[in-house]
Amino acid sequence: MDQVSFDYPRQDAEGATCTAHAWAKVPAPLTTAQRQDLATRAADLLKQHNAVLVAHYYVDGALQDLALATGGIVSDSLEMARFGRDHAAQTLVVAGVRFMGETAKILSPEKRVLMPDLDATCSLDLGCPADDFARFCDAHPDRQVVVYANTSAAVKARADWMVTSSCALDIVSDLHAKGQKILWAPDRHLGRYIQEQTGADMLMWNGACIVHDEFKGLELQLLREQHPGALVLVHPESPKSVVEQADVVGSTSALIKAVVEGSAPAYIVATDNGILHRMRQLAPGKTLIEAPTAGNSATCKSCAHCPWMAMNGLANLVDCLQGGQPEIHVDEATRVKAERCITRMLDFTAARKSQASGMTPGIGAA
Repeated sequence: MDQVSFDYPRQDAEGATCTAHAWAKVPAPLTTAQRQDLATRAADLLKQHNAVLVAHYYVDGALQDLALATGGIVSDSLEMARFGRDHAAQTLVVAGVRFMGETAKILSPEKRVLMPDLDATCSLDLGCPADDFARFCDAHPDRQVVVYANTSAAVKARADWMVTSSCALDIVSDLHAKGQKILWAPDRHLGRYIQEQTGADMLMWNGACIVHDEFKGLELQLLREQHPGALVLVHPESPKSVVEQADVVGSTSALIKAVVEGSAPAYIVATDNGILHRMRQLAPGKTLIEAPTAGNSATCKSCAHCPWMAMNGLANLVDCLQGGQPEIHVDEATRVKAERCITRMLDFTAARKSQASGMTPGIGAA
């Protein structure tokens, strides 16, 4: 089946997606002593404020370690959503990007949700403005609206389903089996992959992740020739030429699980390199190789790290805990509408999980 894409011509949001702005705010490098001092202070503040740290695999390793050491979680966005909703702490501190903080607030309106920096956003979110998306949906009322987690609360409020890369394939497969046609947003690469796997009738928004979109098929082929025994692990937000070379295609949790449980000695990893920190901890004997984002003439052969994820650091984490700012707020009318599609996803995945063999220790749902 041919794909149809809705091309949003101002996907750079008039410059708002320029990573130079984000890189300029990346926390300054810390000495070992500074990292230890800030981590201790943050741990004390989390306890003092009855707060829990919810961190994504892509943020700085020091934040991941702190989350695990203080009773928080390091996970993909699906487990982040579940964990924040179900945890007893009255303050959630989300180390990730803004849509993750919004999702936490949508599911836990009675809790305070803080983030180290509210400017930490996502190119997929920026490239799918709510008003334009609403008009796209209005033009196709016969379709189930399925949106990726990497979208604003306002976009989720317009959706029938929210999905993450952990569960998108199962949910779209189920909808397709029921004869539903899909309106999908915003990542075109993930949408294409799901459409190819399921055969579903999917109308696509034309968005992409600025990190995964940069992986190069030809360069990956050349790298594979240098490491013939390595397995290739690819996140499905990557271009088709990269996905086609994968031994494993999956979410961040699925890729970690592949390394932990795999028998190969080496793995080429095509996703944000922040994930390598947790992979090395869980599979210390494995060799991990970053997939290439550029050719030989480039100054950086593999630069796969989200500039907005990099805005999360120990220093601004301490600042936000001390001052109780910045805090995530979601308009109540929008929150109620957005909650429906998220809860529907969580209910679906909970039902599937009860039928499955369980989760991998230390990872979460794959």
